[in-house]
Order: sequence, then structure tokens, then C-alpha cells
Amino acid sequence: MFANERQEQILRQVQEQGSVRLAVLARQFGVSMVTLRRDVGILADSGLVTRVHGGITKASPDADLPVKQVTTDARQLVIGMLVPSVNYYYPAIIKGARDMAEQHGARVVLGVSRYDIDADRARVSQLIDNGASGLLLTPSQHPGIIEEKWLEALPVPTVLVERHSELGLDVSHLDTVISHHTHGAFIGARHLADLGHRKLILATRSSPSTAGVQGGFHAAVERLGLDEPILLSIDHDGPTEAQIQQTITALRAGATGALIHNDDDALMLVQHLREAGLSVPDDLSVVAYDDEVGELSDPPLTTVAPLKEMVGRRAADLLIQRLTGPYDTPVEHTLLLPELRVRASTAPCTDRHAIRHRARNHRPPRPTRPEPHARTKKEE
Repeated sequence: MFANERQEQILRQVQEQGSVRLAVLARQFGVSMVTLRRDVGILADSGLVTRVHGGITKASPDADLPVKQVTTDARQLVIGMLVPSVNYYYPAIIKGARDMAEQHGARVVLGVSRYDIDADRARVSQLIDNGASGLLLTPSQHPGIIEEKWLEALPVPTVLVERHSELGLDVSHLDTVISHHTHGAFIGARHLADLGHRKLILATRSSPSTAGVQGGFHAAVERLGLDEPILLSIDHDGPTEAQIQQTITALRAGATGALIHNDDDALMLVQHLREAGLSVPDDLSVVAYDDEVGELSDPPLTTVAPLKEMVGRRAADLLIQRLTGPYDTPVEHTLLLPELRVRASTAPCTDRHAIRHRARNHRPPRPTRPEPHARTKKEE
């Protein structure tokens, strides 16, 4: 079907029914929401229909102004917010979104999926059914082909939060607010390089932000001409005895600095290294990625801190603009740069030969496993 034929049918259906939801039209014509919104935009700009949240209605007969100038009072708005967890990483984002919404007189209603893809959809359906005017979405994973049709069919304006879509998918046209984890890891590694550390450890756990952290770290190693790094993995329950031993082995191999994702794991690793007779930063300079508990470590950890509260504020502000302002403003992909917070866990590089000798045959005591943590098996 050609675009003009589809637009004629859309107009006929609106005139017959009075109003139609965009999601229904998208399914009916078998097109993406991006294509459908383009059709609706042409009709609305011609004064033939009026755009409302999630749908279109008959054009007002006395409307002299272009429809795109019609706005909504933010005090009428309910913002649905989906997050995978309310324990780790997301409380600050939730606070930022709530504070911004309250400034505009809007209200945030929360849904939690616990990193369950099916629950993502169920919670979002509940939020929409309960009157959400727009959505702040953090799905359990970065949206790919499987999630594309679902996200495209959402009947209300949507902003992705701390998630990005695959390049080329229609959902890449959704507004996005995300921390620039690649930049954050780069400045963390660069801080260690500026202190003279040439051989670094990168210790990461599996999460949606891991790829960005790894990419930024490796970019710094290449651009700054550092030695081949040592790559370690950390379990979801924190560093194991074997992983602590791997860290000590890395020191023997010449590593003098480490970027550890995240600060909870970094704090635990520092404690276990001390039990093994090693010191931070004398034996190993540590930069932690994230800053939930870094300042409470002994020594306080140098961290790279995503500005999570600002992520929430900016996402909510952008969504409210979409709900109350002009319809056809450009799509925004906003990257917020994490900041480096220098504390006592990093120091200039010095001769490590004596340190390696001390560590050569030292086996650490078996670490005490932490109490079950409130975090889920995937984070961020």
C-alpha cells in the first residue's frame, strides 16, 4: 500500500470513529510506529486530524493554529517509570525523575521488572492501563530486534533511560538519556596512566553497562600506548578466592593499577588484598567504576561516577517536553558524562619489584562470602 492510500484510510477511519489509537493503526496497516507517525504528521500539519497522546481525533473545525502548537498542562500528567531494580544503581535515577516531575506538578508511578524480560512488558502494560501519559523505560537489556516491535507499538511517548537501541532499528528514533560509560572508563584509565601506571587490570562483572566500560578502557590503553592489560571477571556475589588470587598474580606480572567495575566489588577486593598483606594504593592503585559506597572504603576509593540523579532528571524533563510541547521536535539521544572523583586509593606509580616478591607465593585466606545482597543477578 502506498503512503497516500494509507493516509486516506487513516483519515476515513478517524472521521467514522472520531478517534483512533496509533498502536491499533500500526497493527492494522502492518507498519512501524515511525512510519505511522510520519503519516499522521502529514495529516495533522494539513489540519485534517488532531494529535492526542497515543492517538488521533477529528480535527477541530475552528482550529486556526497548526496542531503541533497544541500543548498539555503538565499537572495532568502521570509518568510511568520502569526499572529493573530498586536496590542498586536505580534509586538515584528514580529520585531525579521524581524530583523533576514534581517540579512540573506531574506524578511518577513505578514498575519493577527484576531483570525479567516478560515482566518488562507486563509492568509497562499495567502502567499504561493505569493511566500513564508517557513512559520512562529501562528494559532489562538494551533493546534489540526482539524488543523493536513491542517498543514501536507503545501508544504513549517514551524515553529510554540508561539503555540504547541497536543502530538501524526503528526504536533508535526513541528519545534516549544514558550515561556515557565509554567516556567514564576512558577517564578512569587515563587517570591511572597520568599517575605513571602502564600495566593495568580491568575487572568487570556482567551487566548492560559492561560493554561500554570495556570499550572505554581498551580505547584508553590503545590511545595512551599502555602495556597489554590484564582482564579479570568478577562474580555477581563479589570477588571469589580464585579471583583474588588472580589479582595478586596480576601484580606479580607487573600490574600497578586497576579499574574495577563496580565500587562495591572494588571495596571488597581492597579488603581481601589487605588480608593478603597488600596495600592500596601502595601495592595497587584502584579506580572503581560507580560511586555508591566508594567514599566509605578504607582507603576511600577514587571513582568514576555516573551522574545518575541527573540522568533521571533529564529523562523526566525530556518526556514532559514531549507531552506538553510541540509534537514534531527532533528526537534526542542525550549522553551524560560521568565524572572522576579522586580520593585516596590512587597514587603515583613507584618501583614494584619488592611488592611482587612479597606477593609471589602468598596465598590469601579464604574470603568470607558476603551476606545475600539485595541486587539481582544482573545490574545497571
